[in-house]
Amino acid sequence: MSNQQVQTSSEKGKLKRDPRLRKSAEDMVAMVEAGAREPKNPIAAWLITLLCLGWSLYQLYIAYMPINSHIARAWHLGFAICLAFLAYPAYKQYRPPIWVKVTQRVVPSLTSRSIRTYIPIYDIIFAIMATSAALYIWWDYGGLINRQGLPSHLDIWMGLILIVLLLEAARRSLGPALAILAVMFLVYTFFGPYLPEVLRHRGVPLDFVISDMYLSTTGIFGVPLGVSTDFVFLFVLFGALLDRAGGGKYFIDVAFSALGTFRGGPAKAAVAASGLTGLVSGSSIANTVTTGTFTIPLMKKVGFPAHKAAAVEVAASTNGQLMPPIMGAAAFIMAEIVGVPYLDVVRAAILPALISYMALFYVVHIEALKLGIKAIPRKELPPFGKTLLRGFHFIIPLAVLIYYLVILRRSPVTSALLAVEAIIVIMLVQRPIIAFLSFGAHRKTGTLNRDVELKGFLLKAAWEGVKDVWSGLIMGARNMISVGVATATAGIIVGVVTITGLVGRFITLIDTISMGNIVLMLIFTAITCLILGMGMPTTANYIIMATLTAPVIVQLGADAGLVFPLLAAHLFVFYFGILADDTPPVGLAAYAGAAIARTDPIKTGLQGFAYDLRTAILPFIFIFNTELLMIKDLTANGDIIWMTNPLRIGWLFFSALIAMFAFASALMGFLADRCNILERLLLFGVCVTTFKASMIEAYVPLGPYGLQVIGVSAYFLIFFWQRFRVRKRKALNGIIKSGRKV
Repeated sequence: MSNQQVQTSSEKGKLKRDPRLRKSAEDMVAMVEAGAREPKNPIAAWLITLLCLGWSLYQLYIAYMPINSHIARAWHLGFAICLAFLAYPAYKQYRPPIWVKVTQRVVPSLTSRSIRTYIPIYDIIFAIMATSAALYIWWDYGGLINRQGLPSHLDIWMGLILIVLLLEAARRSLGPALAILAVMFLVYTFFGPYLPEVLRHRGVPLDFVISDMYLSTTGIFGVPLGVSTDFVFLFVLFGALLDRAGGGKYFIDVAFSALGTFRGGPAKAAVAASGLTGLVSGSSIANTVTTGTFTIPLMKKVGFPAHKAAAVEVAASTNGQLMPPIMGAAAFIMAEIVGVPYLDVVRAAILPALISYMALFYVVHIEALKLGIKAIPRKELPPFGKTLLRGFHFIIPLAVLIYYLVILRRSPVTSALLAVEAIIVIMLVQRPIIAFLSFGAHRKTGTLNRDVELKGFLLKAAWEGVKDVWSGLIMGARNMISVGVATATAGIIVGVVTITGLVGRFITLIDTISMGNIVLMLIFTAITCLILGMGMPTTANYIIMATLTAPVIVQLGADAGLVFPLLAAHLFVFYFGILADDTPPVGLAAYAGAAIARTDPIKTGLQGFAYDLRTAILPFIFIFNTELLMIKDLTANGDIIWMTNPLRIGWLFFSALIAMFAFASALMGFLADRCNILERLLLFGVCVTTFKASMIEAYVPLGPYGLQVIGVSAYFLIFFWQRFRVRKRKALNGIIKSGRKV
């Protein structure tokens, strides 16, 4: 919530964000998303700044003037890996490795230096070496083409340098999980002949591995890095510019103004704010700390326990990656891998995303009822009308993005580029317009000197707008460092899978473990996604699981006589990759939320995952009932036939939403009142009959629509029965109390 909107002091009765909490949250985002270093040396600081600015301008240039894709990816990775070594230190300040301790004994002056405020010489050397290895593709592109398949010794050495330093950059910027996994896959390529038969392969020579990983477009410079280069950077840049312009704070303000007066209002506002932030942000961690620094203290203030307040924010923020039109970097990669337009990914994802978010509102409402939490008085909240109108211009760039992407069906690059142009124009003109409108008021109140002229006042405001654009371009690039490194590192794993034929072996392994049972196979796949996703960005997790397990789902489904669309299989692993962000013991978003709430991260993660169980069942539903993805059928060629009947889509959405409400109530044991065992069983039955009527259609010959109508009706009957029971109990309590008074 912006300080202008919610200026708070207890005597004024307004709401306030603790500046210390905000600072700690910003530091958390810096450590996880944008790099931990802010060098005090002006040369080092300007070097990072200019590299970030150059990267953003380069990406805008190639969006206008496309160049060779392999060369574009080389420059993209060059910027990312160089900034990774300059912006992320090699170790945590509080726990330096042994070699640093030894060095400090030899050179005591190093003990006074902070890794956050200076760049050691070895990081500069690593940055130069890694960037040179990445840009070698551009420097000798013609030679690489001529000797394709016969790499020189220099090619091998440059590839080896890039792979080693890329793994180190991934460890710094993303944590050890992805780097360790990539190393394990690389080891698999060399030690394949010595493994058990189910995973055995002939082994791959080093020069062939380097050639495939480094010189081709099937490894490091493969599809994931290509999508990061072509699409993702522009969308991340758009989100950074919108946030810098004030759009992020505006969404939070609107959410609180609209929902704060409802029961459990801060929690509902947290859900809405995180959903709106998720429209332009693909990071659950950034979403958590951006909205959580305000929502979590308010939830605690109205009565939510600290771990539940953090869990609500974490659940809402992780689900933010489900929200079209951006959905994080993974959605763009999904479109490329599956071979469908990005708009089709959005179309398939929209109903499950809306159901998941509306069900989270429902879960929060039930939690507020159980805890007896009241609403926030309207006088403590900003007025809704003024709040909505104050930043209504922030809707314009979002409208441009959706209009060109959804209605005109332009490419993601064109749509994002036009949206970036729109937000830059707004950033340049909004401050001068506000300054012009407020000039007279400032003169009357005396906050401006009489000798200040309108022209100078407007020029100063215009310069502030230019600085906002400058900061947005820099922050967009810093936010992309981890994404660029993650997609390149995940490309190593994709390359190993390709050259070793691991998918076929993995199909055999999963089929053996699940004993041919499709449900068990899906459960094992989901668990694998959650385990591999611990401490790993969603994008990297999705790439790995899409390479390994999505083909397994399709193949084993076909073997069992079921037709699983490839897009549905990819969305299945995408969902569970997102849920890994709040899954203990290493859910990064849960740690961020717990740090803000000052509570136990494991307890927060467990509670957040409990809230997200409604999201966890959705993939199992839509993989068997693809109508939830608006997929009607598949052609003989495997192309998707989409549902177009609006009445059918509307009923499908409504019935699925009621089924999700029933599932949440059955789990939490509360609807309008506490549920007994029979009511919980009935609610589970509502979920089954409404979500997947075909399961009992053979035993109750009413057809799927008839069973869905019965399920929806049963839900409302249980609800009204509990309402009647609550009113009756209150009336009886009133009679007893009045009798006692007499």
